[in-house]
Amino acid sequence: MSHRSPVTSWGQSKPSEDVDHLWSPWRLEYVTGAKPDTGCVFCDAPRPPNPDSLIVFARKTCYVILNLYPYNNGHVMVVPYRHTASLATLTPEELHEMADLEVLCERALIEAYQPHGINVGINLGKPAGAGVLEHVHVHLVPRWNGDTNFMTVVGTTRVLPEDLHQSAARLKPIFAKLGQQ
Repeated sequence: MSHRSPVTSWGQSKPSEDVDHLWSPWRLEYVTGAKPDTGCVFCDAPRPPNPDSLIVFARKTCYVILNLYPYNNGHVMVVPYRHTASLATLTPEELHEMADLEVLCERALIEAYQPHGINVGINLGKPAGAGVLEHVHVHLVPRWNGDTNFMTVVGTTRVLPEDLHQSAARLKPIFAKLGQQ
């Protein structure tokens, strides 16, 4: 059996026998599960009786939740409880709490993951990359030198070493501690 390079010329596909496989069994539920139209994911996440276990911290007008499809481990979002699509429609209290939670997220991510940097961003509208168009939210993504490796560049695949529930277990006590200060 000869070794075949995974790198191909740009614009060319690999023959099917050369396809590499990256197993991600946690995605099976998403791929095969029913997709009920329950409304807004950000409105549904904190609702009783079972608030989403990926919420790592909550305050009066906003909460922090792990991204279900993260760019990197520790990818969190600050989300207002109120359903609104724009920063311009947030109340001053919501805006201030979002900013305070962004600072808290920075501190918690640094303590939990020791990233080399953090991307902070808001995507308003589909052309800007928003996946949830009608509910404004802020992304905070920990970054490390070299985190864009061959898997991302060549294989258009991102490898995340930590399960989302492990990330939640890591972050919740840190947010609880820092949120009291």
